[in-house]
Amino acid sequence: MINDHISDMITRIRNGQRAGHRSVIVTASKLNKSVLEVLKKEGFIDGFEASKDLDGRAALKVSLKYFSSGRPVITRAVRVSRPGCRKYFQMEKLPRVSSGLGVAIVSTSKGVMSDHEARKSRVGGEVIALVG
Repeated sequence: MINDHISDMITRIRNGQRAGHRSVIVTASKLNKSVLEVLKKEGFIDGFEASKDLDGRAALKVSLKYFSSGRPVITRAVRVSRPGCRKYFQMEKLPRVSSGLGVAIVSTSKGVMSDHEARKSRVGGEVIALVG
């Protein structure tokens, strides 16, 4: 049984990219879907769709993205806030990933969004993950 679905999803995406897979299957949840929507909007994945895993449970099939040279787009993916240790940041102190080339995924009172959108909306929140 998985206790931290976000951490599991990030690890599957990171490992899938390192192995050169075209897609990976992750557990379906509202938060996972929101995080994947941010990753798609920011251009880190090609997309995702509803699917079933090997046991017949609801899952999401994530299409991974690569550069034309074959290198993975996601080189770094790190879980920041964990179930046992939440990390909250004010808008001014949201982390910048790879000098603005990466993205910090933030859960705010206005929904899950990138750090760029959170600064525009002038809200802070829980930093879920850093992707670059």
